[in-house]
Amino acid sequence: MSDFLKKIFQPLIPGSAGEYRYFAVSGILCAVLIALDQWTKIVIERTFALYQSKVVIHDFFSLVYVTNKGAAWGILAGKWYLLLGISGAALLCCIIFFRKITENYPERVWAVTLLLAGIIGNSIDRIWRGEVVDFLDFYVRIGDRVMHWPAFNVADIAICCGVGIYVLSNLIRPEKKKS
Repeated sequence: MSDFLKKIFQPLIPGSAGEYRYFAVSGILCAVLIALDQWTKIVIERTFALYQSKVVIHDFFSLVYVTNKGAAWGILAGKWYLLLGISGAALLCCIIFFRKITENYPERVWAVTLLLAGIIGNSIDRIWRGEVVDFLDFYVRIGDRVMHWPAFNVADIAICCGVGIYVLSNLIRPEKKKS
């Protein structure tokens, strides 16, 4: 592995200036992602009627304005208070146990940052809109049949990427010894 990659994936030293820089940049990234998520949702709400769709790439991708009163794929639809409670508990745990969860590995800092941004973005929707706004619609046409992936948003992307990075990091990194 090159020296550059070794340096990037080197564990952060607790209490060091490098760790604080990572935390500051990750906080800024989190805020930017939350703002991007909310801005895109506002743009969709203001330019589309509910359930309106506009093809971007024929037989592959459309922008659509739909809402979801549940979690992924409509799970727990209408139980916003439960979803908000679960989101709040996950958010609180991620913040309180941030160092333990990330084990000071840089990629885990980014993973948890993405997860936090996604949780906050969708929680804002549940609080202010009563439902989550989704607008990215991917699908494929096979003959006469159109197969859709459920519509999603920027917060959902952040959550999926964060979980993916975290899982990969756990598979690749050696387990730290308990002291």
